Amino acid sequence: MEYDRSEAVGDRLELLRTYGYGLCMGTADALPGVSGGTVALLLGFYGRLIAAVTAFTPSRAIAVLRGYHPDRRARAREALLELDLDFLLPLGVGMVTAVVLIADLVSSLAESHPIAIFGFFTGLIAASAITLGRSLEFASPTHVAAGIAGTTLALLVAADVVQLPGSGPAVILVAGAVAISAMILPGISGSLILILLGQYVFLSSELSAFVRAALDLLGGGSLSAVVDPGTTVALFVAGGLVGLVTIARVVRAALTRNRGVTLLFLVGLIAGSVPAPLHNIGETTAWTTETIALTAAWAAVGAIALFALERLVGGFDPE
Repeated sequence: MEYDRSEAVGDRLELLRTYGYGLCMGTADALPGVSGGTVALLLGFYGRLIAAVTAFTPSRAIAVLRGYHPDRRARAREALLELDLDFLLPLGVGMVTAVVLIADLVSSLAESHPIAIFGFFTGLIAASAITLGRSLEFASPTHVAAGIAGTTLALLVAADVVQLPGSGPAVILVAGAVAISAMILPGISGSLILILLGQYVFLSSELSAFVRAALDLLGGGSLSAVVDPGTTVALFVAGGLVGLVTIARVVRAALTRNRGVTLLFLVGLIAGSVPAPLHNIGETTAWTTETIALTAAWAAVGAIALFALERLVGGFDPE
């Protein structure tokens, strides 16, 4: 009995620990700068995360769903163990908790203090490009070309030369697929991808609206208020699931085949994304001398915060 009780306590502690990992990872991914993949590396569960994510295949998902049939329960249990849901579920809940809290804060600050929030993001992105880039080597013309290609692509997107049209269902699906794939990669943040695609503020506000409407519904609110933002959230999640079993695998294969070139391309994307948050400021505020000075000051705060975090954890390494 004592053994069973201590084992149950150990299971609860492991659950809370994994939930805490999810909070840390979700916080990192909700802010452009440090990626959730980097946090997973620093906290020592990146290998387990990748193994669990890459174990998610349609065949295993179908096996779990067919577990209601007595003859298929053994295979369903086996598939559940292979998917490592004891780890993924509390991790995912922790990530969702952090993202919801930060999305609400970001959507509020984007309306009330756009210079502060997007200036801060600019500094975070610039500092993350420096901290990650200085650990990489340009050992060949191919390495140089990869870095330039990533930077150029991001700059073209940030300058609206290359862009996704509007924020329709197809765009939300694509944004979800790419952003969630980025979340599991060390060095690149899912929220940075959303900023680059021009979807960050929109999706943050939609998530906040969905959570508020869902809470109001429990108190007798309107179901119609839940539907519109809920549809956006569902589309993003669906895109994320598609991305995890497609794009994430492609990037992991590229890292395995030619790690140096792939990392330089990814860090190039980060470097080219530095101007992206500034467009959000320009949409609401005229670029005066005061605006530029305030933006630069908040960018400095963001950069200092990331450099301080880097020093605290002993350095960020995309490897």
